[in-house]
Amino acid sequence: MSSITNDSITENVDAPTYAPSLPVLNVQELVKNDPLHVPERYVRNQEDGPLMNDMSHLSSEIPVIDLSLLSAGDIEELKKLDLACKEWGFFQVVNHGVAKEVLQNMKNAASAFFEPPLEEKNKYAMPADDIQGYGHAYVVPEEQILDWSDALILVVYPTQHRKFKFWPITPEGFKKTIDAYSKGVKSVGEKILRSVSTIMGMDEDAFLGLYNDLQALRVNYYPACCRPDDVLGISPHSDTSTITILMQEEDIKGLQIKHNGFWVPVKPVTDALVVNVGDVIEILSNGKYKSIEHRAVANENKARISYVSFICPLDDVGVEPLEHLLDSKKPQKMYKKVRFGDYLRSAMKRKMDGKAHTEMVEFEA
Repeated sequence: MSSITNDSITENVDAPTYAPSLPVLNVQELVKNDPLHVPERYVRNQEDGPLMNDMSHLSSEIPVIDLSLLSAGDIEELKKLDLACKEWGFFQVVNHGVAKEVLQNMKNAASAFFEPPLEEKNKYAMPADDIQGYGHAYVVPEEQILDWSDALILVVYPTQHRKFKFWPITPEGFKKTIDAYSKGVKSVGEKILRSVSTIMGMDEDAFLGLYNDLQALRVNYYPACCRPDDVLGISPHSDTSTITILMQEEDIKGLQIKHNGFWVPVKPVTDALVVNVGDVIEILSNGKYKSIEHRAVANENKARISYVSFICPLDDVGVEPLEHLLDSKKPQKMYKKVRFGDYLRSAMKRKMDGKAHTEMVEFEA
């Protein structure tokens, strides 16, 4: 029986809340009403904007890993994973086992969700004290420059933390589609974390049931923008997660990662999922593997949707550098021990600002 049956009965009223965000205008609606105008609250200065030298040639260097080989313990794929986590913080996985139909159903349903009038989508609007639902997160100071995007954010695991009042019932079957997609991503995440445990010198199951019990889905909608060089879809940031798994649209680029000081576009690979190291792995590895700044840019001619799954520890899990990873090169712990729930909410109460939250838990040099 599906875990979403009788959701009005099974929903846990004690499921945690996370952090408030200030209400702001809906970007999709702004474009609908006046496609040739960008309000000043979205306009970046030249230093913070997306203009850059063309670094597209580096896209082909972002590692692509065969998850079927990696899961089988293939030495070359494990080496590739180690390199990806150390030098890029990002990689793409193919042969990941999530059916094409599941991926396409998620894309079709999400696209249909964003089509109706705003009042329909606002039936699932975020409350004042949480980030689950439809709206905007990480909007804190009134004067903050805003991102050119809207989002639907849901906690999907553990299932008792699901708040079904925020799960859209339209289009028909969307709840089951989210459930099926999230199950597939959960399986991919477990396979990747087993391999990360291996390259970090531990039993392959060391991370499971400790750093992957919370999973959230964020579906981002980036409307087309008449001034794409003056806005950002999402501000530069690293993820507070253990790992993050992203599905991109295949016909339009938008994700960029910071590599050696330059912004590199992540070119979509057919049926691949993009994976990045989160802050939790950076802390556990004592900085060996870095959570990398990334951002999303807007497109002048076409809207884009991205599907981001954050795999994280539960609130009470403590996160600190693992003792066996301290060595002669880094004999001291670089990061303080943090309770994950405190770390997560602290980050959510700030605007997205690069590596600001990891810097808060670093020991002073």
